[in-house]
Amino acid sequence: MSQQPVIWTYDWVPEMPRGFVRDLRLRWACEEAGLAHDVRTVPFEGRGPEHFARQPFGQVPFLTDGDVTLFESGACLLYLARKSEALMPRDAVGEAEVLEWVVAALNSMEMASVPWWFLNMTGATENGLTGWMDSRLGHMETVLGQREWLAAGRFTVADLLMADVLRVPTVRAHGDRPATEAYVKRITSRPAFLKARDAQLAHFAAADKQRAKAG
Repeated sequence: MSQQPVIWTYDWVPEMPRGFVRDLRLRWACEEAGLAHDVRTVPFEGRGPEHFARQPFGQVPFLTDGDVTLFESGACLLYLARKSEALMPRDAVGEAEVLEWVVAALNSMEMASVPWWFLNMTGATENGLTGWMDSRLGHMETVLGQREWLAAGRFTVADLLMADVLRVPTVRAHGDRPATEAYVKRITSRPAFLKARDAQLAHFAAADKQRAKAG
């Protein structure tokens, strides 16, 4: 059994959503923390019982680390954060701030942005979620106009997750929010993000070559 965390992702995905598949969040966290890790795959097409046994919705990522198996990127990020102070401080106040903003990224921002984005993709002439989306983005613009980091006065896994939610191109292009744009640029210019993103893109590019040979 591996002596280091294993990040599980798909063996291949179409061109979109490369660079946005959520195993990137875990790769990025490991790079920020200097955590050695492996990356392994499950089939994108023909997902079988073994996949659903470890991720009941047939998605990725999921994480294995010895006897520990976790799904949902937020849960996996918090697990990794407990391995390194680079991702989450150990004092009670700092940890509480990180936890609240991790949950906010998932429950307050991504919960609004993903349904809004899907409706836009369908070509709907009117998106009834736009008002909700604008409200959430407006509140984040206010927060990010007042601080450099979300929690503990420094970069944490909360910034990693919030920036990943906000960097989706259709979300990023929606409206004029200079503080949010500056935040996303700053966080996604970090070497650990660039390394993790390039690794994911290379992973799927290699899969293209394998598919071409098999075809």
